[in-house]
Amino acid sequence: MLAPVVSPLLAAMPNVAHGFFTREGGASRGLYDSLNCGIGSADTRGDVVENLGRVARHLSTTPDRLVTCHQIHSSTALLIDAPWTPDARPKADALVTRTRGLAIGALAADCTPVLFADPKAGVIGAAHAGWKGALGGILQSTLAVMEQAGAQRAKIVAVVGPCISQAAYEVGPEFEATFREADAAYAAYFAKANPEARARFDLPGFVADRLRAAGVGQVETLSECTYLQPTRFFSYRRTTHAHEADYGRQISAIALA
Repeated sequence: MLAPVVSPLLAAMPNVAHGFFTREGGASRGLYDSLNCGIGSADTRGDVVENLGRVARHLSTTPDRLVTCHQIHSSTALLIDAPWTPDARPKADALVTRTRGLAIGALAADCTPVLFADPKAGVIGAAHAGWKGALGGILQSTLAVMEQAGAQRAKIVAVVGPCISQAAYEVGPEFEATFREADAAYAAYFAKANPEARARFDLPGFVADRLRAAGVGQVETLSECTYLQPTRFFSYRRTTHAHEADYGRQISAIALA
C-alpha cells in the first residue's frame, strides 16, 4: 500500500492531488524495495513502470499522464501541457502545468523535492532541488514559469519535501566555500559540532529560505530525513556509505484534479 507524506497546506486544496511518496508500496525487489520510481536506475524496467502506474492511480490519473524530466541539477523549468514517454524525457529540473489530469513529478534520493500550487490560478509545479540546483536558481526559475502560466507569486504555496537533513549532511571545506563565495550570509546554513569537525549543511533550511526570499506566499517544510529512515526512504548518500551497487528514487508528484 502506498504511504505518501502529505502536506496539510496542499491537502486543503480541493482541486489539487499530491503526494511525497516514500519507498513503500511498490513492486521492486532487493536494493529497490519497493516503490522505486527511478526509470534511470538499474532496476527491472517493468517494476519501475508498475510503480509509476501505482503513483498515477493514487493521484486519480492514468499512468501515461504522470511525467518526470531527465534531471541534471540545472536551473531549467519547463511549462508543459501534454505528457511524453519515459524515454523522451527532456533535460530539466522542474515542470509546471495548468493542464488538469496531468501529474508532474520530481525524483529524489536525498535532494529536495518541492511541490508548488496556486490553486486559484490553476497552476502547479514540481521541482528537484539538490544543492547545485538550489544555489543555481531552479526555485526562482520554477516561480518565473508559474507566473508566465498565470500564477501570482504571493499566492503560491511551496512545500519542501523529504530530503537529507543537516544532521546527516556532512560536507567538505570546498563545498562550504562554494556557498560562502556566492553569498557570505550563506555561512548560516553550516554548523560544526566542534572546531575540528566537518561542517554539516542545512539543505531544507536553505531551500525554504530561498523560497521565502523569492516572495512565495506560503512555505511549508515537511521535516523527514531520507538518510536517517532506511525503511521509509531511498538515500544516495546512505547507499554510498554502505557501498551498495545502486539505489532507488522516490517520487513527489502533484496534479490538478
